Amino acid sequence: MAVVINTNSTAIVASNNLAASNAMLQKSLGRLSSGSKIVTPSDDAGGLAVSMKLSAAIKRSGAANANVGNSVSYLQSQDGALKIAGKVLERVSELKTLYTDPTKSADDLANYDTEFTQLKSQLTSIAAEKFNGVSLFNQAITTQVSEDGSQTVTISNKNVTGNAGVTAITGASTLSGVTLANIKTGIEGVASMRASNGAEQSRLEFAGELLTTNKANLEAANSRIVDVDVAAESTQLARWNTLVQAGTTMLAQANGSAQTALSLLR
Repeated sequence: MAVVINTNSTAIVASNNLAASNAMLQKSLGRLSSGSKIVTPSDDAGGLAVSMKLSAAIKRSGAANANVGNSVSYLQSQDGALKIAGKVLERVSELKTLYTDPTKSADDLANYDTEFTQLKSQLTSIAAEKFNGVSLFNQAITTQVSEDGSQTVTISNKNVTGNAGVTAITGASTLSGVTLANIKTGIEGVASMRASNGAEQSRLEFAGELLTTNKANLEAANSRIVDVDVAAESTQLARWNTLVQAGTTMLAQANGSAQTALSLLR
């Protein structure tokens, strides 16, 4: 091999190897310090694109689950109002039976009618109840139960005052204008509404559970793309650190090899 001064090929090779090892060492340090395998887009351009889509789906899943929870709260409030409506109708039923007692005086009947009037007003008041400004009755609402919006659950319209029995009760001026059949129809109607409410709550709770499961699976999939394996990356860090130290030493040796040419000139 020729002994030259102007070009130190050995030092150039050592320098290139050192630069490459140092670049990998910096990349490894970046991954471990950030906890992510993708520090820059060039690390995994395709993986980054997939990760961004998965991250958006994860956010949507969380938001959809929150909406489902709010809809469950809406139904719980609705059921609470229906439960009170049922109690009101039970009291009207009791008053109607007492009203038919032949031993009651006209004043007694008037007192029953006074309470009946108040109970009618309460039924009307219940029908006007709202949840966060949204009417609990007389409308149907639809809730998205999937992150992509493809699945929905419709909460059915529950028209308390539209029930034939309730209408007959609120339309009567006194208990004498109401029949037990009217009251039974009203009670049966409220019972059916509560049954529908319970079925809708059950479905929403399962939908929420599915969203939670899907969100966890999406997070696991995203983790496999972007999260660094600390054990494996630590091994690589040790490797590149050793190569940088060795490369630095060898570059110093290569730079010193040019001194051989000077010894020939003495």
